[in-house]
Amino acid sequence: MSTPLSRPAALNSSGTLPGVAAPVAMSNPTDSTPSALPQLPVSSGRPVWRQYMTLAKPRVVQLIVFCALIGMLLAVPGRPLWSDVFTALLASAGIWLVASAAAAFNCLIEQHIDSRMKRTSWRPTARGELSRNQALLFSAILCGAGGVVLYVWVNPITMWLTLATFVGYAIVYTVVLKPLTPQNIVIGGASGAMPPVLGWAAMTGDVGAESMILCMIIFLWTPPHFWALALYRAEDYARAGLPMLPVTHGNEFTRLQILLYTFVLFAATLLPFVQGMSGWLYLACAVLLGARFIQLAWQLWRSYSEALARKTFRYSILQLSLLFAALLVDHYLRPWL
Repeated sequence: MSTPLSRPAALNSSGTLPGVAAPVAMSNPTDSTPSALPQLPVSSGRPVWRQYMTLAKPRVVQLIVFCALIGMLLAVPGRPLWSDVFTALLASAGIWLVASAAAAFNCLIEQHIDSRMKRTSWRPTARGELSRNQALLFSAILCGAGGVVLYVWVNPITMWLTLATFVGYAIVYTVVLKPLTPQNIVIGGASGAMPPVLGWAAMTGDVGAESMILCMIIFLWTPPHFWALALYRAEDYARAGLPMLPVTHGNEFTRLQILLYTFVLFAATLLPFVQGMSGWLYLACAVLLGARFIQLAWQLWRSYSEALARKTFRYSILQLSLLFAALLVDHYLRPWL
């Protein structure tokens, strides 16, 4: 990996930074001086409430809460009681609040990085629509509210695990790992894999082996999912100075890693059946969904195209959603199969 490019002493006559860095040459992500940032409009005319909603990354949080909810439902044998439903709703609300707080804190920390990337330059903090103090206060309120909900109406272990997940994502991954190592998504993926564990703990007050299997599946799913995105956003990440795998090790190496991870992931998705927490219906779905992911990864490795990378990335989201949905359906239909 090459050393960061030095900042030019002055702007050219057109008022822009001279030159564009090659994909492997990364600027300093901590450089927040005005000359290093693109000039963006301060306001887009969006209502303030919508800006705050955008800061909370609702689409990402939606998948997090979905995986946590699957953990909750799988932790309860048979049909849940009304008391279980009430606990699950409160736990989902608490996890949603804390996860949204982590997303907002991520936007706060990466404000200047986001402003350099096409994929994230529209975020309210990157555009200057919301100040750093506003983002910090919003994150603190959400985190505090979520923590209270989980501690008072669910159980303390779920609150502590959820707050640990917040620290793992917002601090360990965002502040420490992401700007330092191309293995950031592998190591930091541990916090993103925690939702089923949180859901299981909410219903049982304990962390079971079953929830750790679900955590392992998400942990192994994260690298091929994210690297497929990073492949067609490599120039964006290089411009922002982030050492993502395609930037530091190249396109071909990243495609090979995606393929290898899909094989390991395929094996991990069979563990719920092997362990006895699911039946033949889930096994059939896991095999079909995993085989399709391997097929896309194989095609991507053999012949790269941006369209195929996008297709692989989108399918990875579909695969995880359908896989966990199959677990849930199998859980309730298994006594009749």
